[in-house]
Amino acid sequence: MDVQKEDFTEETLDPAAWTDLQDLARRVVDDGIAHVRDVRDRPLWSDIPAGIKEAFCAPLPRGPSDLPEVYQQLCETLMPYPMGNIHPRFWMWYMGSGSFSGALAEFIAAIDGSNLGGGNNAAAFMDTQVVTWLKQMMGFPETASGTLVSGGSMANIIGLTTARNVKAGIDVRAEGVAAIPRPLRFYGSDQVHSCHQKAVELLGLGDKALRRVPTGPDFRMNVDALRAMIAEDRRSGFCPAAVIATAGTVNTGAIDDLAAIGALCREEDLWFHVDGCIGALIAIAPKNRHLVAGLEGADSVALDPHKWLHVPFEAGCALIRDAGQHRDSFAVHPEYLEEKPRGIAANEYLHDYNLQTSRAFRALKVWMTLKEHGVDKFGRLIDQNIAQAAYLEGLIGAVPEMEMMAPREINIVCFRYRPSGVPEGDLRALNTEVMLRMQEAGIAALSDTTVGGQHCLRVAICNHRTRRDDLDLLVREVLRIGAEVVRG
Repeated sequence: MDVQKEDFTEETLDPAAWTDLQDLARRVVDDGIAHVRDVRDRPLWSDIPAGIKEAFCAPLPRGPSDLPEVYQQLCETLMPYPMGNIHPRFWMWYMGSGSFSGALAEFIAAIDGSNLGGGNNAAAFMDTQVVTWLKQMMGFPETASGTLVSGGSMANIIGLTTARNVKAGIDVRAEGVAAIPRPLRFYGSDQVHSCHQKAVELLGLGDKALRRVPTGPDFRMNVDALRAMIAEDRRSGFCPAAVIATAGTVNTGAIDDLAAIGALCREEDLWFHVDGCIGALIAIAPKNRHLVAGLEGADSVALDPHKWLHVPFEAGCALIRDAGQHRDSFAVHPEYLEEKPRGIAANEYLHDYNLQTSRAFRALKVWMTLKEHGVDKFGRLIDQNIAQAAYLEGLIGAVPEMEMMAPREINIVCFRYRPSGVPEGDLRALNTEVMLRMQEAGIAALSDTTVGGQHCLRVAICNHRTRRDDLDLLVREVLRIGAEVVRG
C-alpha cells in the first residue's frame, strides 16, 4: 500500500553540534566543582536584588536561545542566590548539605532516563537494592518492603495509609472510610511533626483522629498518658489504631521511648509507626545507636536519606515490616500495566508500593553515595554532628548572656541570648532580630521556635562540612550582634 507522506521537516531536541554541547558541559562541571569547593568563601545567603527578581517575570519564550546564553543567565540569576544549605553554617531547617557525587548521580540518572514505576531494567533493580540496604541499616527483616519517595512527609503518609487499611476492620480501598465501623484513633506526642496532621486529613480521618499525647520536660512522649488515652478511647467507642513515635522531634531532637511504645503497641494490638526522618539513621552511628533502640521492632518507619546521608533532594523512604500489607494498600493493575513473563514488563512494578506511577530514579544518588563512602563513614559523621552539638551546648553554658532552653539529646540545640537588664517580654524580638541579622549578613542560618511556651533560637547540625570553629564563630556573633541590637 502506498502511503503519501506530507512535505514537512522532522525535528529533534538533540543539538546540531554535539562538540559544542560537550564544551558547555565541561564548563558546567567545572563551575559546579568550584561552587561546592569554594562554599566557605561565599556568604551563606544573599537577598535577591529587585533586578534579578524581575528576570523571573520574563514572558514565556516562544523561540529558541543559544544554550550557552541560557546557562549564562543561570550563572547570573540562580547560582549566587541559593537557600544556603550546602554551606557549613546552615543549621536552620533540618536538611542535609549534599555532596558532589550525589549531584553527579542526579545527572547520570537523568541521562539514563528510566521511569521507576517499575519494569525489567537495571534502574529498577538498583532501586530494590537501595531499599534492601536501608532495611539492613534500620534492622528490618529481609521480608520487609520499602519504597523510595520524595521525602519524610510522603514516607509517613505511606506508613500511615498502610496502618489505616490494616486496622480499619473493613476493606477501605473498596468501601471507603465512611464504612469504617468505629472511628479510628492515631496517637502522636504534642511534638509530632505537622505532616501527620496533613496525613490524617488526607486519609479522610480528620485532624481529631490524631490525638496529641503530652510530653514531659524532656519532650518525650509520656507512655503512661498514652496508655490512659488508649483506654479512654476504647471506652468511648473509638478504635485505637496506631501510635506515631518520633525518633528525633523537629523542635528539640527528643527521641520517644521506642522500646516502651513498641511493647505497648504489641500489648494493645496497635500499629507501631516511627517517624525517623530526623533520627532513624542514628541506628548506623556507633556511639549513639543506643538512642534509637526499639526502632527495629516498628511496623513501619519513615526516614530521609536527603538528611544524614547527604544526597541531593529529594530522597525519602518508607519501610513496612509486612510486605503483603504494604502492597495490598497500593497495588492496582489495569490491563495496560500487566506484568509479562519476559521483556520490559517482566518485573514487579515498584509503583505497587506507593502512589506514583511515574517515579524519579532516586536510588542512584543513594547507591552512588554509599558505594563511594561506605555506610560506616556516615555513621561516624552522625556521631560527629551529635558531638558538635554537645560542644555548642558547652559553649553556651560558659557564657552568662546565653542560656539553654531545652535538653539536648542529639544534634539540635535550643538556646537564647539573654543579657542582663533586658525584660523577659523583649527577649523574643531581640533574639529574632539577632537571627535575621545573622542571615542577612550571610554569617549563619539558624531558626527560631517555641519550646515549653518560650521563644528560642534553634541550631540543627546536620551538616558534614560544619567544624567546631564554626560553632565558636556562632557564639561570638550572637554576642556581638545581640549587643548591637541592645545598644540600638
